[in-house]
Amino acid sequence: MRLAALTLLTGLVLVAAAAAAPKPIPGIRSPSGAIKCLYIPRFGATGRPELLCMVSRAAYAARLQKSCSRGKAGLDWHGFELPTAGKATVVCSGGVLYDPSTQRPTYALLRYGRTWQHGAYTCVPRVTGITCTNSAKHGLFVSRLSYRIF
Repeated sequence: MRLAALTLLTGLVLVAAAAAAPKPIPGIRSPSGAIKCLYIPRFGATGRPELLCMVSRAAYAARLQKSCSRGKAGLDWHGFELPTAGKATVVCSGGVLYDPSTQRPTYALLRYGRTWQHGAYTCVPRVTGITCTNSAKHGLFVSRLSYRIF
């Protein structure tokens, strides 16, 4: 009887732990690790998917940070977001752009010349940077030296 109760209790604890574990959300990282793009299933007030691309040690970071904080105390430059159908924009935010209590980013290495596709998005890294597009053919190119929204 005790063994059965212990087995049942262990099973309930495992089920509760699995239910509480954050769900992985897919992303990619460049071979250098400087660029990361993350697919966020439901983003912001629209609740629509977004692709969020972040660049570490970008040459233009100070300029974008300055434009983010101009008149908007507490906002930081976080990168770029690409909606499923519209044009990309610069992301200014006061915090994390996903829910860490329910979501956990997972970044797969995307080697140069390979293609990553997820939902409406396609990303291709090159030595010069990563280009990502959506199903409407809008997109962005990001590198440490420059960025371009198209």
